Amino acid sequence: MKPPPNFNMLARSYRWMERLTFGPWLWRCRCAFLEDLRSCRSALVIGDGDGRFTAQLLRENSAVVVDAMDVSKNMLAELARNAGIFIGRVRIHLADARSSEFPPLPYDLIVTHFFLDCLTTAEIGALAAQIRRQVRPESRWVVSEFAVPPGLVGWLIARPLITVLYLAFWILTGLSVHRLPNYHKALAESDFILANEKTWLGGILVSELWTPKPAKPAREIDFEPWTNW
Repeated sequence: MKPPPNFNMLARSYRWMERLTFGPWLWRCRCAFLEDLRSCRSALVIGDGDGRFTAQLLRENSAVVVDAMDVSKNMLAELARNAGIFIGRVRIHLADARSSEFPPLPYDLIVTHFFLDCLTTAEIGALAAQIRRQVRPESRWVVSEFAVPPGLVGWLIARPLITVLYLAFWILTGLSVHRLPNYHKALAESDFILANEKTWLGGILVSELWTPKPAKPAREIDFEPWTNW
């Protein structure tokens, strides 16, 4: 396992970097399913950057308790600052999600906004397998990511843009991943199914709602009456 990237020096400028590059679109992507999360009570939020989404979730859901995990202590400090008066409902974990055990809770909400693209497909598979053991049948996993849509938008805009982004984060943070992982495959292999999807900028940004695959009902065995006594 390669060392995690170091986002500490970007923590205070993260919001402005987003606004200068993508305007409001990353924020809209994060909040796409926020109204569907008001019934959630226990959330695991991994790699939320400076925590603006976590703060918004806490504001709109007065009952949810959040476990927030990140490898950057400065990002977690920003998350705590943005949570403000709601920090009492946040448990902060300075840890690498690739190699850490999560708190032994059944979560009804998992959130990974622009986090899976920092992992390999194999790492996402291992992460999803662990998360699958800690969710309820009605749980939701919200994923926001960059994507390469089919057609000219994908070839002429998305691919060069994503290449530049990976190069920039390699220079700024030491990120060792250089291409988008196949997280769809990884989540599906851990028995999650894609329930809903929204896209922006021609499909370059996606927000998805995943749910655990329903368990197969126990097979009923039909017994024929015994007539030949």
